[in-house]
Amino acid sequence: MIKTGKINYIEMPAADLKAAKAFYSNALGWTFEDYGPDYTAFNDGSFNGGFFKADLSSSTANGAALVVLYAEDLEALQETLQKHGARIHREIFSFPGGRRFHFLDPNNNELAVWSDK
Repeated sequence: MIKTGKINYIEMPAADLKAAKAFYSNALGWTFEDYGPDYTAFNDGSFNGGFFKADLSSSTANGAALVVLYAEDLEALQETLQKHGARIHREIFSFPGGRRFHFLDPNNNELAVWSDK
């Protein structure tokens, strides 16, 4: 049951939807369903969202919200993401409660990965 006021879905821009689908499915195992040529929805196994076709990117420098993923093994996921085309935007750093890094996907969207380990 969807609860009122809870985050339910997130959308991000992507100039190249094919590149977004290839990156996230190969690096993270996300699945996709296309809704026409300008939109694709994703499921990461527990959360849903989508990518809309746009010549924009999501970046904290532009005031965008930061999507933060979790990893049991931070270094291993960083290596996997880079292998599939991610660029490290901010190297691993510590913060109260854990460590994290920021990366840019093939469409230059900034995301982060954190771990409590």
